[in-house]
Amino acid sequence: MNFLIDTCLPAAIVDNLRRAGHDAVHVRHYGIHKANDEIVFDRAVQEDRVVVSADTRFAMILTTRRASKPSIIVFHRIGSGRADALAKLLLANLPNIAELLNQGSIVVFDEARLRGRMLGSPLSKPAPESAD
Repeated sequence: MNFLIDTCLPAAIVDNLRRAGHDAVHVRHYGIHKANDEIVFDRAVQEDRVVVSADTRFAMILTTRRASKPSIIVFHRIGSGRADALAKLLLANLPNIAELLNQGSIVVFDEARLRGRMLGSPLSKPAPESAD
């Protein structure tokens, strides 16, 4: 799988993902580590990479653009952790989320759980119709 690691995460995650056989690049590699999130998003689209970040704004970009790619992985409230621990968490769960990521999804890792939503799925269930 191809990953683009955002600036808010340690660049050492790249090495861990590469050792596991994945194509991973940190935004510093492209010199876009200080760039607007839209530029990072566009790079991920161009190279068919999953954005890995602690920044929830990438989900907003997806929503605004009504895009189906790139998939986004967000480390919510654990984004400042050690690179080894974050990579280990991602790699341990990758078999369970790979299909979601391939189809276009937002996957959120937080302190206690993992959540995933395919892009194009409703963000909430519609209210039931009244039987008046």
